[in-house]
Amino acid sequence: MKILRAKTAGFCFGVRRAVETVYRQLKENPDRQIYTWGPVIHNAEVIRDMEEKGVRVVEQIDDLKDIRDGIVIIRSHGVPRAFCEFLDQQGISYVDATCPYVKKIHRIVEEESGKGSHIVIIGNGEHPEVQGIKGWSESDVTVICTEEEANKFEAEKGKKICVVSQTTYNYNKFKELVEIISKKGYDIVVLNTICKATQERQEEAADIAKAVEAMIVIGDRHSSNTQKLFEICNHLCNNTYYIQTLDDLDMNQLRSVETVGITAGASTPNKIIEEVQKNVGINF
Repeated sequence: MKILRAKTAGFCFGVRRAVETVYRQLKENPDRQIYTWGPVIHNAEVIRDMEEKGVRVVEQIDDLKDIRDGIVIIRSHGVPRAFCEFLDQQGISYVDATCPYVKKIHRIVEEESGKGSHIVIIGNGEHPEVQGIKGWSESDVTVICTEEEANKFEAEKGKKICVVSQTTYNYNKFKELVEIISKKGYDIVVLNTICKATQERQEEAADIAKAVEAMIVIGDRHSSNTQKLFEICNHLCNNTYYIQTLDDLDMNQLRSVETVGITAGASTPNKIIEEVQKNVGINF
């Protein structure tokens, strides 16, 4: 059995920074309640460990109004500007753990929308990162995720268009959607804001998927970047399996193959990746 493990698998810079922020706040403020606004990253195992150590996840504004001496940590995906303003108005202490690459998009959107540009975000409109990005625009915003939405897109005549992307979006799909929008004749500026680490992770996963008989993609079901990895690998390798932990892997599915590839989303702890790799090797 030959196992090819992606070098880029596991925590990215932004995720590691957010996770370390939570544990540092727990250590530095033992007498204060630590909250995170939504899951700080999309990984159930990590969130479970934080909750066991006393961290509380809050997702409703009403739950924040009773906070007095606690500290709120803003998730790695970022939040709308209005949310930060609300915390300031309420006098609630907070630590911003937004990924720096996402913060960069916030600044771009704020600046370009301030010039009057119509903002187009290529990404999943339901994802918290995209919802946060929308909240930094001072002008019209359109979220586009599919070819159908790109084909239907229309903006005010003479309006400049600024296109950005969710950091974890599929790079090839981004290019396809941008091409559709670009043909509409608008005065358009396109900024590829897909995280470089995400792009490298997708490219490496694709290379491995082409070279193996089975592919294992490890990550939380709610992780956007892991979902994109699965889509890419599944397109290139018929035997692609999406798991959150070793418990989700049916070893019988791999008994007839000689080469297995392993990759993982940016929110997947290294110990889970190593556990999968070790057990796949032991069983064969």
